[in-house]
Amino acid sequence: MEGGNETLTTDFILSGLFPNMKCVSILIYTIILIYLAAVTGNFILLFLIWIDLRLHTPMYFLLSQLSLVDLALISTTVPKMMVNFFSGRKYITHLACGTQIFFFFTLGGAECILLTFMAYDRYVAVCNPLRYAVIMNHRVCLQMAMVSWIGGILASTAHTSYTMSLPICGSREIHHFFCEMPEIMKISCKDTSTYELVVFVMGIAFIIVPFGLIMASYTFIFLTVLRMTSPQGRNKALATCSSHLTVVTFYLGPCVYMYMTPGFSHTPEEEQAVSVFCTVLTPMLNPLIYSLRNKDVVGAFQKILRKHPTSKQNT
Repeated sequence: MEGGNETLTTDFILSGLFPNMKCVSILIYTIILIYLAAVTGNFILLFLIWIDLRLHTPMYFLLSQLSLVDLALISTTVPKMMVNFFSGRKYITHLACGTQIFFFFTLGGAECILLTFMAYDRYVAVCNPLRYAVIMNHRVCLQMAMVSWIGGILASTAHTSYTMSLPICGSREIHHFFCEMPEIMKISCKDTSTYELVVFVMGIAFIIVPFGLIMASYTFIFLTVLRMTSPQGRNKALATCSSHLTVVTFYLGPCVYMYMTPGFSHTPEEEQAVSVFCTVLTPMLNPLIYSLRNKDVVGAFQKILRKHPTSKQNT
């Protein structure tokens, strides 16, 4: 769709969350509660990992990075959505839109890579426990974190620079509650079919390849677990691995739908529902999934609670 008169204004209009929904205010207040729960849950998890020496292990270091990603991811979209809803203004500047896209893809890419490294960590812990401390040393953990963040930044820079350079002809309304790359491509008057192929290839690199590596890791893990003679060791390994697999399913599943299937097959309502699940619900669920079935995290939390009344009596 080349040609057309490019609009002079650079601001975009966000239609908001389910604009045709009658009781959208109930949904907004629910999302606010979810946002507060996500921030609280991830901060508590980060605090416990930082303060409890028993949690100073590679698995919990990577988990702390996941909590940081989740905190930043949900804060990239929800606060702006709340401001627009309560102020009644739907505009977002070109700079703010580009910033949202940049952080969204940085954090999304970092999470995909990080989940892969977390699966490798569990593979080494279960399948090669005697060499775990040597393989997953502090330096390797830092390198994993750096690769996750840098990989996300590089992919995001490419997506953001291309998306924000697209000419927009006619309406600048984005049918979403935040600036999303596929939605901007839809309102562009430039043929984006070639770049859609690039997005598909990037999706293979950041979604399909990590998913394949994660599945391969867990295949080896389950084969090793089946050979374990200790029921306690088997249950512990399965509990930890099932938590991670649940998080992987919740995050990568919606990503496959959004970026690995044709955009014309999605309605705006479907895309918004998937985005809410991926960017709002998942960051809230992750600390719950990892905490409720994890005796180490629960024990660290109970330890803090036991110390609190003691400190009150001393004062």
